[in-house]
Amino acid sequence: MRTCSPVPFGITICLSLCILIANAHTASGQSKQSQLKQSQSKRGQSESDDALTVMTWNLEWFYDDDSGDNYSKLAKEKSSPSRPEWDWKRDAVALRIAKVQPSLLAFQEVENRRVLWYLTRALTRNHKLEYDELGIQSRDHFTEQDVGMLFRPPMECLSVSQGQLSKKMKSTNQFSDVTKHIIGVYEFTSGDVTEEIIVVNVHLRSSPEGESIRKKQARLLQSWVAPYVRDGKNVIVLGDFNTEAKGDVIVKESDMGIVAGLETADPSDDLVDLHLRIPSSERGTHLLEGRQFDRILCSPSLIEDDPARKDLVFEKAEVLRGLVIQGQQDTREEHWQSYWKLPADQRDLSDHYPVMATFRMR
Repeated sequence: MRTCSPVPFGITICLSLCILIANAHTASGQSKQSQLKQSQSKRGQSESDDALTVMTWNLEWFYDDDSGDNYSKLAKEKSSPSRPEWDWKRDAVALRIAKVQPSLLAFQEVENRRVLWYLTRALTRNHKLEYDELGIQSRDHFTEQDVGMLFRPPMECLSVSQGQLSKKMKSTNQFSDVTKHIIGVYEFTSGDVTEEIIVVNVHLRSSPEGESIRKKQARLLQSWVAPYVRDGKNVIVLGDFNTEAKGDVIVKESDMGIVAGLETADPSDDLVDLHLRIPSSERGTHLLEGRQFDRILCSPSLIEDDPARKDLVFEKAEVLRGLVIQGQQDTREEHWQSYWKLPADQRDLSDHYPVMATFRMR
């Protein structure tokens, strides 16, 4: 265990820690020579890999079967109904991650950091993939939902934290607490080049009726990242924004417009919503048709290629519906009313679809 250095954020930091757990599991009876070859192969692959892939995925009540550590009635009700059902969901999610192997995953609607650790163990045990997990307890005591992140080499975590809503900001009635978020500072290395990236994973207030609160949350979020965007830092803000806005155009008065910095007069703090880079017919991220709740935004530094040096440059963004849907897409009634009665091979893994962005060092 090692404690990471404080995040260089000009805000009150509620928590600063970074626990990196390294475990190597090899098949029983594997010779030391083959283990060494496998290690060298993986190391060579990491060193030559110049693609950074970042994915956000709302896992929809990723809760284990033990409700003894849950306090709210809702959280107890949403726990997996049995150990076999929890094992199924954990392993099914691990299988989908193994198919795309993102450098970093941002999750929403997870129970706590412990279930993410269970997920990393499944990734190692079933797919020989080594991920580390990060999580910070949220302040949503009604659902008890947390957010968290997984990452793998060549990414390394430098620090992890949460931001705070100051009393002064709250008194203006222009800001609202972002109860579910986590801020990680990472390094991504390709060859002899290392890029630092600030990643903010959020889960904002849901429902059309929650838009006024969501806008205030977006304003707080934007105030946290704006200084780093203006300074040319690599910033990624991603997660479940629960926005009603579409990805065709960003309206500056909307929650997504506020997050993207369009509300301010200074264009140097603007973020780029990568949903605009996805074909319009492929932008839906939810069981509810047409909804585009899940987004990835990044700073211009990750869009523009610096001709003077090798740096990370945006390549593509995509919605990975195929990772979630099994058989025929669940109907709303099936998914929300009869989920655990469906055959395991017919259950969609979540009512949200992952969004993944690829950046390449060049």
